[in-house]
Amino acid sequence: MLVLGFESSCDETGVAMVQTNAAAVPTLLAHALHSQIEMHQAFGGVVPELASRDHIRRVIPLTEQVMSGAGRTLADVDVVAFTRGPGLAGALLVGAGVACALAAALGKPVLGVHHLEGHLLSPFLSADPPEFPFVALLVSGGHTQLMRVQGVGHYELLGESIDDAAGEAFDKSAKLMGLPYPGGPALARLGDNGNPKAYALPRPLLRSSNLDFSFAGLKTAVLVQSQKMVAAGGVKRFEDLPIELHRDLAASTQAAIVEVLVKKSLTALKQTGLSRLVVAGGVGANRNLREQLNAECAKRHIRVHYPELHLCTDNGAMIAMAAAMRLQSGQQTASEVYAFDVKPRWPLDSIQIGR
Repeated sequence: MLVLGFESSCDETGVAMVQTNAAAVPTLLAHALHSQIEMHQAFGGVVPELASRDHIRRVIPLTEQVMSGAGRTLADVDVVAFTRGPGLAGALLVGAGVACALAAALGKPVLGVHHLEGHLLSPFLSADPPEFPFVALLVSGGHTQLMRVQGVGHYELLGESIDDAAGEAFDKSAKLMGLPYPGGPALARLGDNGNPKAYALPRPLLRSSNLDFSFAGLKTAVLVQSQKMVAAGGVKRFEDLPIELHRDLAASTQAAIVEVLVKKSLTALKQTGLSRLVVAGGVGANRNLREQLNAECAKRHIRVHYPELHLCTDNGAMIAMAAAMRLQSGQQTASEVYAFDVKPRWPLDSIQIGR
């Protein structure tokens, strides 16, 4: 079975094709991705209307690229999948509209996929795919969650962000430091050359009795620290301070976020008794996070799985893979009803079996 997947939830347009292989993990045949980062940089963040318009421009050329790369034609497609939510409503509608129109024209069934389930299952696209069950750390710009994953469609929420997600903490802190959009990767690069112990920033909810996350207070602490540094340096703007101070604050910010993510993940593993961790989402590409998780999990004989680095961002491959795995496991069937809706807000645990 060939599944063609479309991703358009925010500022990346992704298209991909995967092939199911009986009882084996589906195989990625081809994928193509366009990032809108350069377009949104002038505004310091994603402009929803511009994002939607750019998806319209990119989706057909990307589809043609994928079909050529896979060596297949549209007539070969068995199922068309798309991101139904969560995400920006207008952007989601582009992918949903194209997918449903294409499926109707081909007379093939269509399947709406949860964006976070795509991230959660994306490590199955790697050279070292995980096995069920496992604890999943979903960590991206808009979501930070810990899930117990028993199998496809069997998801139990263990903890989540109650305000800013980890990715937001990276991005907002970076903006306070005058770094360009997208701020998270820029802050991480800057922090790699700084002293992570230079400033004692808070680790919110680190010692709480639950597995929830909170990073809004950290962002405020970074703002207060940057203001103190400006006053002490006798300058008007943070950008006017010596680069060494920039590096130290970036390193200290990154260290605070990573420590919370690592310790909460280890607590989740201990509480569930599981010995396998999956890390997915854009922040999962952070080198410091990977290094610390690998080191701590190795001490405890815990296996850690990540998506390939180029598949940590939003992409069509994870959507096609999630659709293929849901179909292959019998958890869901594709539909030939081409009327569609999107779900900008859609809790991941609401799609588990029986709900």
